[in-house]
Amino acid sequence: MLNIKKLFKSTVAYPMQALVAVLLYCVLRMLPMMWASNVVSSVTRVIGPALPISNRARSNISRAMPELSPVKIEEIVQEMWENLGRTIGEFPHVHSIDVYDPNGPITATGAEWVDVLREDGKPGFFFSGHIGNWELLPLVTSQRGVPIDVIYRQPNNYFVEWLYRLGHSTGKGQLIPKGPKGVPLLIKAVRTGRHVGVLVDQKMNDGISVPFFGIEAKTAPAIAQLAIKYDCPLVPVRLIRLKGATFQLEVFPPVELANTGDRNADIVETMRRVNTIIEGWIREYPGQWLWLHNRWPDN
Repeated sequence: MLNIKKLFKSTVAYPMQALVAVLLYCVLRMLPMMWASNVVSSVTRVIGPALPISNRARSNISRAMPELSPVKIEEIVQEMWENLGRTIGEFPHVHSIDVYDPNGPITATGAEWVDVLREDGKPGFFFSGHIGNWELLPLVTSQRGVPIDVIYRQPNNYFVEWLYRLGHSTGKGQLIPKGPKGVPLLIKAVRTGRHVGVLVDQKMNDGISVPFFGIEAKTAPAIAQLAIKYDCPLVPVRLIRLKGATFQLEVFPPVELANTGDRNADIVETMRRVNTIIEGWIREYPGQWLWLHNRWPDN
């Protein structure tokens, strides 16, 4: 039987969405990065808080940090939308940014840890969350001679995915889709000594339960499983927004892997350490995290 809804999406809705996305990408690409960042954020900061999905953000904030007042929660929601708008506006310019230019928009610390992983002869993971401008993270390693394979969520719209791949910069790395489709690519990357970048802050339905803000949260265990199996480092990286389109890059020492001999317990404990790091960043900069994800579903 012909699926009318699916046919409409593939022949009408998806191409129209892609057309809008391509036009927006081209317009933003023609603007200086700061202008593009300012333009999109000025719109999202006003419109975003009024969208129904912002109620999920408010709920998530109140669950994670119940001590906050309603006024503070609204402030965080508005800041979140501004940061998201800036990240969208900056996306077409990502490939042209020199992360380590002392006169550029990024101040970097801890880059020596990237050099350590480049020279240690092992595979490794660089992890972060949807905080600040996460789209810049692949540049952190690729511009210091460490090509990186990036785990990402494939857009439903295949035209939009093409645009995402066009604008994304992984150096000589590849994009690895989340889920079962990407598992063989991820394992191959680690076995062949490559480095992988991953955002670890979203729910994985069949993940393991690990505390996040004191609430049990389904968490993807793959980086802990592979790091423990292949004895490779887990390096935290964050790119925090300072003002406008300027950032503070921080690369931290590798997370100590749990090693009690109980593999399952070690995986849970290692991911607890990872979640604790991400939680600390969010508490420090709550307006820069993407609170829109359904991180703690009711059931």
